[in-house]
Amino acid sequence: MSRFERTQMLLGEAAMKKLASSRVAVFGAGGVGGYVIEALARSGIGALDIIDHDTVSESNLNRQILATSETVGQYKVDAAKQRVSIINPECRVNALKLFYLPDTEKEISFTDYDYVVDAIDTVTGKLLIVQNAKNAGVPVISAMGTGNKLDPSKLKVADIYDTSVCPLARIMRNELRKRNIDSLKVVYSEEKAMKPVEPADSTDGSTRRDIPGSTAFVPSAAGLIIASEVIKDLTGIRNEE
Repeated sequence: MSRFERTQMLLGEAAMKKLASSRVAVFGAGGVGGYVIEALARSGIGALDIIDHDTVSESNLNRQILATSETVGQYKVDAAKQRVSIINPECRVNALKLFYLPDTEKEISFTDYDYVVDAIDTVTGKLLIVQNAKNAGVPVISAMGTGNKLDPSKLKVADIYDTSVCPLARIMRNELRKRNIDSLKVVYSEEKAMKPVEPADSTDGSTRRDIPGSTAFVPSAAGLIIASEVIKDLTGIRNEE
């Protein structure tokens, strides 16, 4: 049985060829982005550009698929490239170690991509990704907040202007209006955020309450949902039942 035979049973040969010829950019290789990368690699995407400047830390081990005892200290994009090479050696991976902000945006050409995934936390970067994807006429999907959440069943796919509850989505709606962007597909949670019962420990020994708590199941579920939307949009195949 071939590597993607079970997927091809549902999508068909033409769709698999489309995926194999597609190039997807994933901005952010953390709790959400790592699972996007995982699922796209396992679905036969032909090329992945992975953009992130962070390294794997011990605090990532509870939720990030790229985080293992062996990858702690590595750049996440390097860990992702190695993992993809083991899963699907035919997938071409371009690992870009950079924070995507106004001073680095010229390093990436959005016209190179068939789809763009925004899985970063910084509002400035998220807005820049969406604006540049829209300008290039490339489909884009954006992850909203998954921190301080416990219920993956509350995750939804919607246009940004149809979202509720999520504070990050509210900020994004307001900022996108200012930029005359009238639509954006997002994955967001309708679950109200919990208040952490304990603060996070910082590297200097102090405690911080601005760091959100996280679980193994909400960010991962968001990443898998995003990957499914990318695959369905690229192939045009959806179960309408």
